[in-house]
Amino acid sequence: MNNLHFFRQYIPARPEILTLLALTILTITATAHNNNTDFFLYGDFIHKNNISTVLFTQEDFELSDPYIRLNSGDQLILSFDDLDADYKNYQYTIIHCNADWQPSELREHEYIEGFYEEQINDYYRSMNTRVPYTQYRLTFPNQNLRPAKSGNYILKVFEGGDRNNVVFTRRFMVVEQSVSIEGSVKQANLVMYRDHKQQLSFAINTTGYQVSNPYRDLNVVIIQNGRWDNAITDLDPRSVQGSRFVYDYEDQTLFDGGNEFRHFDIRSLRYLSDRIEDIRSSRRFWDVYLLPDRIRTHEQYFSKDDLNGRFRIMTSDAPNDQLESDYAWVHFHLPMNEPLEDGYLYVMGELTNWAFTEENRMNYNYGENAYELSLLLKQGYYNYLYAYLPEGEAEADITYIEGNHSFTENDYTILVYHRQPGDLYDRLIGMSRMNTSITPR
Repeated sequence: MNNLHFFRQYIPARPEILTLLALTILTITATAHNNNTDFFLYGDFIHKNNISTVLFTQEDFELSDPYIRLNSGDQLILSFDDLDADYKNYQYTIIHCNADWQPSELREHEYIEGFYEEQINDYYRSMNTRVPYTQYRLTFPNQNLRPAKSGNYILKVFEGGDRNNVVFTRRFMVVEQSVSIEGSVKQANLVMYRDHKQQLSFAINTTGYQVSNPYRDLNVVIIQNGRWDNAITDLDPRSVQGSRFVYDYEDQTLFDGGNEFRHFDIRSLRYLSDRIEDIRSSRRFWDVYLLPDRIRTHEQYFSKDDLNGRFRIMTSDAPNDQLESDYAWVHFHLPMNEPLEDGYLYVMGELTNWAFTEENRMNYNYGENAYELSLLLKQGYYNYLYAYLPEGEAEADITYIEGNHSFTENDYTILVYHRQPGDLYDRLIGMSRMNTSITPR
């Protein structure tokens, strides 16, 4: 039954009331669709235009994933820049989520030790930059707020004491490490996939930890680099050998190898690096024009070192990387004879939060016969790819522009969640990271 029919059936048939209700329903539905609230809130997303360069990593390792061990001394460092360059009253809280990144049934007092929300007190002004900003920093967990359960979490930063006034959200994970995981990444066994797909084979050892029914109680997730859009989920073991659960499928644990990430270096705004065509300055901004990129779909594979989609904030123009690195408009240019049909092209990587939004969607310039995009980025060294997202799909295709090779170096993370019957949440009982070790013949 549609909503309007419901109102016609149960509310007196006054046209003005029906019209008002119908318009209200359409407005609410459109607003919910446009805001995409669940996706924005329970993922990595920036809600405010004045916020940039959000980093949430392990202490002393800025290229790490945001995870800590339960009841350990592990800490994460959160930093972000406010381009309004003033002081704001920012607070944060955490939300416990299930393996699918939707809120669990736990109440705050069950997964939070300490206060349910806290202030972000440490902030610093930028120095000698053309674009001024205020940088905020947080060390987490701390004595005031810390997670009490393992699993997936969302760190939610909000403003002015209003939890609905969300500034940005960031994923992080708390792991118990109750099981061990061993495995490898290799070229696909099946001949039809061998040249362009990578296959993961692994086993979970649960010695000393009770899992009654691995087919019912375990949820295994694999992510490639920092992406969640192409994660493999809900894997069952192919065989059970006592306390050893084996996952050695030939077709269910396959990922496109893709290609090595593209890069650009804007550690200095005074000279041109190998990927920079021009740097221009104005009174308020820097403009950095990258060399035109090329489509790599049919190019031969070449190995090169990269950061697997991440970036590092650095400047060679001043001594303080965090507070003296300036911001610049970085202009991307990808020549293409005609625009793509039935989908959109995005600049993808940690620099765009691995997301697909209007801010990182490229526009086709008919005068230049090229896709173009401009992003305001802080000085540093960056990786990126071009991703094609078919209309109506949630998983991007990086092979369309970048090519696809089984030799490509990639990082993989295996996550093992456990929920016994009657439990209210998914415990994260194991995590393992592995890298491809495939050598071209």
